[in-house]
Amino acid sequence: MTTSESPSFDPLLSLRQSIASNNPPIPTTSPDEPNPDNTTSNLGAATHLHFKAPEPHSLALDTATRFISSDKPVDFRSIYFAWQKKDVEIRDYIASAQQLNDELGGVDGAGAASKVQNLVFVERLDLITWLEGASDESEYIKGLETDGSATKSANLASGAAGGVSTVPSGAAGARVGRNIDPRLQEIYNLERKMGDRNSILRGIKPTDFSYVRKYSETFFKDRKKPTTNSSVPSTTTTTSLASRDKKSGRRPDPIILLSPSASSLLRMSNIKSFLESGTYIPPDSALAGSSGATANILHVSRLLPSIDTQRPFRFILVDTPEQFKPDYWNRVVAVFTTGQTWQFKSYKWQNAPDLFKNALGIYVGWRGEDVPGTVKGWGRGVTSAAVEKWNPQQGTSARWRDREVVEGIWDRVEDSMRSRGWSKDGGPIEK
Repeated sequence: MTTSESPSFDPLLSLRQSIASNNPPIPTTSPDEPNPDNTTSNLGAATHLHFKAPEPHSLALDTATRFISSDKPVDFRSIYFAWQKKDVEIRDYIASAQQLNDELGGVDGAGAASKVQNLVFVERLDLITWLEGASDESEYIKGLETDGSATKSANLASGAAGGVSTVPSGAAGARVGRNIDPRLQEIYNLERKMGDRNSILRGIKPTDFSYVRKYSETFFKDRKKPTTNSSVPSTTTTTSLASRDKKSGRRPDPIILLSPSASSLLRMSNIKSFLESGTYIPPDSALAGSSGATANILHVSRLLPSIDTQRPFRFILVDTPEQFKPDYWNRVVAVFTTGQTWQFKSYKWQNAPDLFKNALGIYVGWRGEDVPGTVKGWGRGVTSAAVEKWNPQQGTSARWRDREVVEGIWDRVEDSMRSRGWSKDGGPIEK
């Protein structure tokens, strides 16, 4: 029986095979066989995962895997943690990752290697799909090395040694490690690989479709002709119509991004009451209500007199850019942050200085506490505000200073929007 670390086993294939055989691995605090002394349910205290099948072996949780994120291999602990949290929402997943990182920091001094890596939504979905066996390919998983240890691991997980069918990501031989009947292999050789959106349009030669554009112009010209007789030249009429359409176009709604961190003072549950009513309520308080906590998007209206004295702006509040279209980033006017840079990993601008050149940064902390050094280092692109600490005995009756803080935040948002070209008729200047 293997009672020590087993470098000959691939971590990803071992985890996938254990899931398929319904024999989940056991977290332990040593590479030895599980016993009451070393078995634990706390992933922050565990150092190894012990697998029972196809043959007993243990793998260290800090082992680098073939799953690549941001051009770097992801450690086994992050992979197993993502599988454990496969059914939770992205907000709960991020909060749990932060809590686990705090535990790891307390155990071994917060070493970089001990931190759980927070996978973005697309990476986590791809990983879970591959681990469950719903897909044999993954764009984030490198192919297996062609050495003896990798071959043994592939054979164990592919069925040659009693495992389940797996396929190394991106491998040309999609059925390596299996003895296939020659007649069945002939059928496989005639298979046609399904295409994706990048490869489905194919042909034997390039085709010029420019004639279609020229042909369609005749239809659009007919639509632009005036319906009534006029002595004004047609070119002038067309220009005035275009100008009128531009003026009557709907003004885009500006977007404010919140931090999904569990340590943020402002979250989806209390941001609306804070920005609209000028009253701070803790996000986990019963007074904050549950409607905002479960909502994926909120709306707040605010009149910005220096831009439009008549129509209030309708702001969109979200805590994740997962549903963003490319043009949405031009409408982001402010980003609430706690100073944690992982918040920006899924943003268009992942570097904080670049982000706050394009959108106003807002940090809200407790009055009397220092602003984090990372926030100060981001310069004038981030404005800091402080609210009084919450007193459960006084409740909202003593929150009279909050209104002043909120008005200061709105003034900075208004100044930032005006400097970026927002007007009463349209959005910012395209960059």
